[in-house]
Amino acid sequence: MVGTEAVAEGVLPFRTDAERYRAYANALGALDPPAVFENRPAYRLLTADLTGEKPGMSLARGRYFDGVNVGEAVAHELAAAWRDDPAELALDRLPFRRAVGDPCDLSRRSAMTAITTLTLRRLPSGEASFLLHWRDPAKVTHGGGLYQVLPVGVFQPAGDTPADERNDFSLWRCMVREFSEEVLGASEDYRSLGTPLDYGQWAFHRQLSSARTAGKLGVYCLGVGVDPLTFAVDILTVAVFDSDVFDTAFDGRAAVNAEGRVISEWGADGVPFTRGTVARFIGGTEPMQAAGAAVLELAWDHKAHLLA
Repeated sequence: MVGTEAVAEGVLPFRTDAERYRAYANALGALDPPAVFENRPAYRLLTADLTGEKPGMSLARGRYFDGVNVGEAVAHELAAAWRDDPAELALDRLPFRRAVGDPCDLSRRSAMTAITTLTLRRLPSGEASFLLHWRDPAKVTHGGGLYQVLPVGVFQPAGDTPADERNDFSLWRCMVREFSEEVLGASEDYRSLGTPLDYGQWAFHRQLSSARTAGKLGVYCLGVGVDPLTFAVDILTVAVFDSDVFDTAFDGRAAVNAEGRVISEWGADGVPFTRGTVARFIGGTEPMQAAGAAVLELAWDHKAHLLA
C-alpha cells in the first residue's frame, strides 16, 4: 500500500471540485505544510528481530513521504470517524486502515523508521532525570501537540547522495546528529563537515563517542514499536549519560528547537526519572506520544540495569 490506491480516496481532500489530491503528502504540502516538509531519503525497515543470540534489522531505501502517504492518511481517517461517532470505531468505517492491514506487517507498506531516544542524566547517587519535548504542531508533520522524549528523528542520511546513504547507515551517527539538532538547537546543514559528513572531524561526535568508549555514556536498544494511530515505526533507545558528561556536552542547550520546546518545568536537568513522573507520562493523563510512553515504561522496567 502506498496511499494512492482507490481505497484511500475517501481520506484525500479535493484539489478541485472534481479531483482529489493524489496522495496525502501532496495535500499536506499544498494546504498546511509544517515548517520542515521535505521528501528526503530515509531508511525503510523491512524486518526486525531483537530476540535471540543475533538480534538484527534489515532495511532498504525509502523516502520520507512514503511514510506520510500511508501513516498520516490512516490517522486522519480514524480521527474523522471518531469525530463523527466515537462509539462505533469498527474497521468497516476505516476502509484504508483495513486495507493496510496488520500494523506490524511491514511488507504491507513502506515503513519509514524513527530513532526515539530517552536521554537520562545519571548522578553519582544513582538518581536520574530525563529530557522531555513538546512537539509544536506548526513545525512538525507527526506528533504535533504531544509530549515526547528527546531526541527523536527519522533514520535517514545527512545528505541526498549515494555516498551519504552509505556513510550514514548507522543508528549511532543518526542519534548524534539528533542530539546536536534537538538538544543543542544546531542546524541540520552539515555541508561544512564535508559530503559525505566526515564524522572524524566533528568535535561533538568525537566527544560523545569518546564518552561511550570510556563507559560514561551507555546506549541501549529496548525494542521496536509501531504507533497504533499513525503506524509510525520507532526504534526505542536509551542514552544514559554520567552527569558530568551530560553537563559538558550539552552546555548551553536550547530551550526551543526546530520542532518544539524542551520542557523546563523541573529545571535545566530535565524531568525526574521517578515512578511518579514516569506514571504521569505513560498513564494517559498527559498527551504523550506512543513511542515516548513505550520507551519510558521499558526504561523504568530496566532501571536497575540502565542506572547500574
